[in-house]
Amino acid sequence: MSPVAIPILRAGMHEPFPSVETAHANGLLAAGGDLSPERLLDAYRHGIFPWYSRGQPILWWSPDPRTVFATDRVHVSTRLQRWLRHCDWSIGADTDFPAVIRACARPRPRQPTTWITREMSAAYCALHELGHAHSIEVRNVEGRLVGGIYGIAIGRMFFGESMFSTQTNGSKVALIALCRVLHEWGFPLLDAQVESAHLTTMGASTMPRSAFVAQVADACAEPFPAGSWRESWQRLAARDLTS
Repeated sequence: MSPVAIPILRAGMHEPFPSVETAHANGLLAAGGDLSPERLLDAYRHGIFPWYSRGQPILWWSPDPRTVFATDRVHVSTRLQRWLRHCDWSIGADTDFPAVIRACARPRPRQPTTWITREMSAAYCALHELGHAHSIEVRNVEGRLVGGIYGIAIGRMFFGESMFSTQTNGSKVALIALCRVLHEWGFPLLDAQVESAHLTTMGASTMPRSAFVAQVADACAEPFPAGSWRESWQRLAARDLTS
């Protein structure tokens, strides 16, 4: 099979991304460039995200269709609702972004390698310092992290990047809490990038890339201040998610 030909971006240059309509069938759009805050924010505003493994060049993707959550339509099963009523976990935001990204980067039974390289971690930590990357932390009664999620916020659009669990339902609690607060703040969508059975059971759906990109442009243009969510995040307990 011959290699796929894609545009190559130069690091440190302000070259625009190719149109997402030129992406290959698998969503691959371009390679190269860098992970500077400016490049990353420009990518997300255009419905593009980086995803590559150690030893590869930076690869930029814009799949069609796109997987999303409507922030007011996350599915909470009856069984999960019963479990939440007796759960004593607490949920915060931006209390330890580096710990969440480290947990997301750890190898998993069905995923022995990680795409969250040192360079990726450093890039998203830099975006966190600028107030664009955020983490949701789920902690047990002893204060240990049991789940979390991180992603990028631009205007009133949130782009989910990765989530983790060290105990059953840890990532589900983080996702449900995040969507609930985003809906209250006027964020219509959470980008989940690529479809999976787990996301679908939680209420994710797909939309054509053209519709997604149009909604992203509108949501990113909506005013919402960049900065830490630690103080503005309402105090939440896992049991609050059943109300």
